[in-house]
Amino acid sequence: MSAPATATFVVAGMLCASCGMLIDDVVEDLAGVVTSATSVRRGRTVVTYDPTRSTVAEIVAAIITAGSFEADLVDGSPSSSPR
Repeated sequence: MSAPATATFVVAGMLCASCGMLIDDVVEDLAGVVTSATSVRRGRTVVTYDPTRSTVAEIVAAIITAGSFEADLVDGSPSSSPR
């Protein structure tokens, strides 16, 4: 594993704690994701991941497909190393 990266996403459409748990479960299933921590109250998801195995775009797609959510990167690198 390369040095882990951390990215923070603003997430809209979460209604309850179950939404946060669902997002974390789906994101943590991605290759290279170490942790996903979602705060429904803050509307944020913080993901620690291996940027050689997952990309920001893949993480955003996972959040969106987990439910009727919208996600945008607010902190972290949008680029990743080629695989």
